[in-house]
Amino acid sequence: MNTLTAPARLSLLRPADGTQTHSGIDAKLASATREVLVARTSSTAFPGPLATFRKVDHDNLRRGVRYRVVVPDRARTTPGLSTQLGSLALAGADVRTMPEVPMDALVIDGTLTVLPSDRSGGVAMFRLPSVVTTTIELFERVWPSAVPLIASELPDAAELNLRERELLTLLFGGSTDESAAAQLGISVRTVRRTVADIMNRLGARSRFQAGAKAADRGWLMERAG
Repeated sequence: MNTLTAPARLSLLRPADGTQTHSGIDAKLASATREVLVARTSSTAFPGPLATFRKVDHDNLRRGVRYRVVVPDRARTTPGLSTQLGSLALAGADVRTMPEVPMDALVIDGTLTVLPSDRSGGVAMFRLPSVVTTTIELFERVWPSAVPLIASELPDAAELNLRERELLTLLFGGSTDESAAAQLGISVRTVRRTVADIMNRLGARSRFQAGAKAADRGWLMERAG
């Protein structure tokens, strides 16, 4: 019985088109007519041939090519990358995040899969239907559970400001929306809007998760007992 995971099975296949670099990928992307799928395991900047968010991607979006992008939650608060993602979303891409993305892959029009190559800095293209289908199936499996990134709510700076940190500290410490609003001298509506914005930045699915993620980043303030 074959117990290999989807990424492991893909890694055992030989590319049909050889190892490619920036120019090769750009040429394939420029020919896209329907949809581009992007999955990234890293929340760092996107160098190398698998880096989307270049001119060709924005050109494609203007031409009506659909983009679906899934990256780790950490990307929402990664300096520079969060701005890239926001720009892509504003251009019309559907960007989502999840705690861990299982693969690095690019699929163009459901017919061509691009995967990292064993060679440093390169990628390999696969047209074999079984490879393309397996990649798409894995992407579609994780896509519904990923959280949409709302570009209009994504700030230029990922870090929380002082008021946001104090609000999250109050709420994570057990204060109600009404109590936190009274202590900070703001409206309950502002409290709820700010919390929604923070959750979007962190890719959090609940207030508790937002507080936990903020604590991991050292964003919560020390409060007097």
